[in-house]
Amino acid sequence: MDALTIGELAKQARVNIETIRYYERQELLPKPPRLHSGYRAFPAESVERIRFIKQSQELGFSLKEIKELLSIRSAPHSTGADVRERVESKIADIEGKIKTLRSMKKELVQLKSTCDGTSTINDCPILKSLNSERG
Repeated sequence: MDALTIGELAKQARVNIETIRYYERQELLPKPPRLHSGYRAFPAESVERIRFIKQSQELGFSLKEIKELLSIRSAPHSTGADVRERVESKIADIEGKIKTLRSMKKELVQLKSTCDGTSTINDCPILKSLNSERG
């Protein structure tokens, strides 16, 4: 039987034990059966599943989105188009965040240009601007 203890799984998947427990609570990783000794027996495929979760997180997918991807992956009638749709949605999400971040940066650069750093804290144009009502 290719069963792993939680410690062995954590080591092979390169995560800590609490990460595995968290994934179980989030229903990203099925709860494994217990051996006669009381230890949980994780199937060897759990290593691949955890790597999938971690790599998906690194690409910006939320746990909810990862759960959807895992569901698609195991559904017999799913297609690559289903996965592609989720990736396209994530790309659109990221593009929106980039646009927002660029706008924030532009405002901060503009705000910074109002201050030469020599004013007293009470006369700081940056703090005054942040304190004012914006439209």
